[in-house]
Amino acid sequence: MEEETEMDLEEHTPSPPQLNRFGIKNTIQTNFGDHYVFQIDYSQENSSLAVSLSSNSIKFYSPTTGQYIGECNGHSGPINHISSTGPSSPCLLYSCSSDGTLRAWDTRSFNQVSLISAGADQEVFSFSFGGSDDNLISAGCKSQILFWDWRNGKQVACLEECHMDDVTQVHFAPGCRNKAVSASVDGLMCVVDTNGNINDDDSLDFVMNVETSIGKIGFFGEMNRKLWCLTHIETLSIWDWQDGKNEVNFQDARSLASDSWNHDHVDYFVDCHYSGSDDRLWVIGGTNAGTLGYFPVNYMGGGSLCSPEAILEGGHLGVVRSVVPMSSIDGGHIQRQGIFGWTGGEDGRLCCWLPDEPTAVKQSWISNSLVMKYPKAQNKNRHHPYY
Repeated sequence: MEEETEMDLEEHTPSPPQLNRFGIKNTIQTNFGDHYVFQIDYSQENSSLAVSLSSNSIKFYSPTTGQYIGECNGHSGPINHISSTGPSSPCLLYSCSSDGTLRAWDTRSFNQVSLISAGADQEVFSFSFGGSDDNLISAGCKSQILFWDWRNGKQVACLEECHMDDVTQVHFAPGCRNKAVSASVDGLMCVVDTNGNINDDDSLDFVMNVETSIGKIGFFGEMNRKLWCLTHIETLSIWDWQDGKNEVNFQDARSLASDSWNHDHVDYFVDCHYSGSDDRLWVIGGTNAGTLGYFPVNYMGGGSLCSPEAILEGGHLGVVRSVVPMSSIDGGHIQRQGIFGWTGGEDGRLCCWLPDEPTAVKQSWISNSLVMKYPKAQNKNRHHPYY
């Protein structure tokens, strides 16, 4: 049975006076026992949170109430990536696993509706849909990039010469659906052209060498031309993926972030968050005790990391694995609820963060550049080792 508890927060030293402060209420909605959270995915169409766990299962919750909805079971290995973005019904969730499979789940019945196997000796670390009609699925595996036609499950290509180690990330470029970028433990990011016949001889556009094992990448900027890259040794770099140019390299990113706040040393980075409306990028850093900070990234010129514009403290007791900022999602009931975001971690906790009135500031603070703003009339109603 899913348990619902709420954590009372102690008072905290006021945030810097130049920031508009908001109270953050932290609610512990679920108790996973000995299992911890790998990833959280939010589906706006279904208004549900999908949570992959170290138990090899995926559980679903209401993003506004935290109520348990149901779960999907079937994977026999760690679930490395989940996503509600795909070419089929909006009621599907997709997943991949170290058991060598990619699966689709009906989020209404929680039944498996499709399965593609990469092979008994394979592991699938990441996947992405793209191509001219979004029916081409690419997957990062053990030193290979595999491609299937999602409509019939037929494998159409296997790239074996791009990487020499596990391919931790594969993403089709937004707005350029025939281009895919892969990243690997070998430190390389490869741009692959999927037009026509996909093969090792003709499809590799160029290679970007990060020179250390890559954990996570993402597109941002005007026309999604830029790429941020987080590595397994906690460095951050910014690239122009269309010409392969490295624009900024933060080799000492953890020290820069740690020096910009008065909390414990930043031990790791969870993710990056981009706001297209004002062209701003944040890197989300955390401590082993569970405190998170949103650090603005100035990627112009020599580059710099600035003081955090949001601090989420008091919810987690260990490493945070996943952050879903609801402020990045336009419209819908969840915005009217004023929810800032959800986080999940190795302490087995799923935490909801709610902007509150300034007079109710407790243990966290946030600048209004990261918070959805609503008319006052509405306010009255008030993983896997590679993750």
